[in-house]
Amino acid sequence: MEDEESSYLDYETFLDPSFSPEAFANTLILATNNAFDSPLDLATPLKRVLYDVQEVDTHIDRLTTASASPLVNYTKDHVQSSDRILQELETQVATLTESYARLQREVIAKHEPADQARIASERLLQTVRLGRTVSRCLTLARSLEAQMVEFRTQKAGAEKRDDYRVLVRGANTVLSLRQIFAGSHAGGEAGGLDRVQVIRALRAELVDPAEKAVLGRAEQIVSQFSMSTLTASAQDGRPAAKATATFTQVEDARARATAALTTLYLLSPIPKTTSTPLNAEHLISAVQEYLRRAITSSLAGMASGLAELPRLNRALLEVSARCQNIVALEMLLESTAPPAHPMLTEDGAIGDAQQTQTATSREPKDLLQPVLHSLDTPSLPSYFWRSMAGQLSSRVQKIMRDGGVSSRTLRTNRERVRDAIRECVDRGSQLPSSSLGQGRTRTTGNWEREAAVMAGSVVNAIGR
Repeated sequence: MEDEESSYLDYETFLDPSFSPEAFANTLILATNNAFDSPLDLATPLKRVLYDVQEVDTHIDRLTTASASPLVNYTKDHVQSSDRILQELETQVATLTESYARLQREVIAKHEPADQARIASERLLQTVRLGRTVSRCLTLARSLEAQMVEFRTQKAGAEKRDDYRVLVRGANTVLSLRQIFAGSHAGGEAGGLDRVQVIRALRAELVDPAEKAVLGRAEQIVSQFSMSTLTASAQDGRPAAKATATFTQVEDARARATAALTTLYLLSPIPKTTSTPLNAEHLISAVQEYLRRAITSSLAGMASGLAELPRLNRALLEVSARCQNIVALEMLLESTAPPAHPMLTEDGAIGDAQQTQTATSREPKDLLQPVLHSLDTPSLPSYFWRSMAGQLSSRVQKIMRDGGVSSRTLRTNRERVRDAIRECVDRGSQLPSSSLGQGRTRTTGNWEREAAVMAGSVVNAIGR
């Protein structure tokens, strides 16, 4: 410490973390030279630096000489400690080397064949699952093929009484196959099913044509639906049910129509999101087409009857019959609860109660609900009469513009025409007796507004 205190060296300068050799050299040169001298004298600064180095070297030599014994002892202790640590490490390394050799013999050497066995097992399991799924598809395909044979036989033969049962069975079989195919695309147990050639052929040659045939037959049954007994000449020129139809025939017609509506509901496209309810696209389309044809035929018949007044009563009777069929169809839709749809149930780790709740929230309470929602109307008869009234005025105006006997007769009998139309609406809004039993009728609601709209669309267009 005395040497350090007697030394002229400024150790603080050299120990400063921000010490710069260039700045220190520049300070020494400027201290011994004038900045404007040329050339500069570097000998003096160099001697100063060398003298400082020699002073530091002497100081180090003096410190090491005075502390030689402690340094030797300290070094000796460190060497001995290092030797002991090295011996311990060598023992541990030897143990680890032996353990690794045993691990390599017992695990690593056996890992490759074990991994190969694991891969083979996984692929065999996938193959077994795929084989089971293919077998199930083929079993369902055989059932569907038998159902389609029965369907075609009934369609071609004279006995068609129970074809609605084939429709429902066929729709359920198609749904089961569609559910398996959907699981294949979702990466489930049937993953890779769409790459099996026999399944692709099955879909193209049996499932898709069968679905189209079942849908076509269901749509045909809905388009031919008729329960009214008001007239022997039904809508679109088809013979209607006789008033003397037996209870069995009426119930069979109801069951056939119910099966067709259920089939259309089941085979409608499934929404992609789980929160979206089933919109029953095929069912809505079939009912809308039924209404469109009824409205078109009724408009044509009423226009012809208004142009030739003696034919009006017959035309109004046919319009009432079509509306009664619509009333019966609405009652049928309202009384038919949607069947449990297997493809609306969530997959995955969801409990049965939650599955049931999810499926129920996506299904309507009855088949009428999605139809009314799509048409934005409180009832189908109301939609029928209001659509008729909206398009009838232009037909009457054309008759009045053409003039002649038709327009004069229509203007003369405008009050009688108004009463006949109101009676037509009232009669058409009655539920057909055949749908409730012989000799019974039922008014489905208050139709004064629809009757006023219908009569006004004609009378207002006639003028005074």
